[in-house]
Amino acid sequence: RKYFRDIQNKYQLLLESTNLLADGNLDAPIDGDLGIFNPMKEEIQKIQKGFKKAVEEEVKSERMKTELITNMSHDLKTPLTAIITYVDLLKLEKDEEKRKEYIQILEKKSLRLKVLIEDLFEISKATSQTVILNKMDVDVVNLFKQVKLELDSRFEEAKLSFRCTWPEELICELDSQKTYRIFENLLVNISKYAMHGTRVYTKVCREDNEAVIQLLNVSAAEITVKAEDLTERFVRGDVSRNTE
Repeated sequence: RKYFRDIQNKYQLLLESTNLLADGNLDAPIDGDLGIFNPMKEEIQKIQKGFKKAVEEEVKSERMKTELITNMSHDLKTPLTAIITYVDLLKLEKDEEKRKEYIQILEKKSLRLKVLIEDLFEISKATSQTVILNKMDVDVVNLFKQVKLELDSRFEEAKLSFRCTWPEELICELDSQKTYRIFENLLVNISKYAMHGTRVYTKVCREDNEAVIQLLNVSAAEITVKAEDLTERFVRGDVSRNTE
């Protein structure tokens, strides 16, 4: 009878813990020795950790969505406000040279708005998983060199010198257009945000049958964003969003 009561009490403790978990209390401790129920105690603790991680990820995801909408609204409003302003100026301006200047600015701002909208459309497709990959054999080294060459004028302007390490070729099955875009995004970010007059280290290599691309540069401004957030969509070290 004593042994049975002991098992009953331990079972009751276990039941209370599962009820707390079911009620959403993910921090409820499971104290004491549960005897034959100890393996179940360990499994419940694993479930607690799993639920907590899932909740944290969901909260983070919702926060990032809110920030994305706020940031995109800000970025879309900037060229749109300029377009409205210059259209109003154009209506009143009589000087032909000034009118030409305003038209050039309008064209520039319109193209900027078009790029932002296309980027947003791409993000929407990626999120809904409707992106189609046209895979083919691609030389990663050659593609990376091509992107870097096309951006050389930006690097010269920023006085960035490159130190590159890569094999003669490295063939992978990839969508060449989208891989080009990835390389372009990474290298354009370096040209925008690297400290002028510093070195940039790039490395392309094969590790465990995978192609690995590494880029290392010195940030022009101190980065205050959390490391785990820095690679999220639309997150920037420049939290004030004063740069492009």
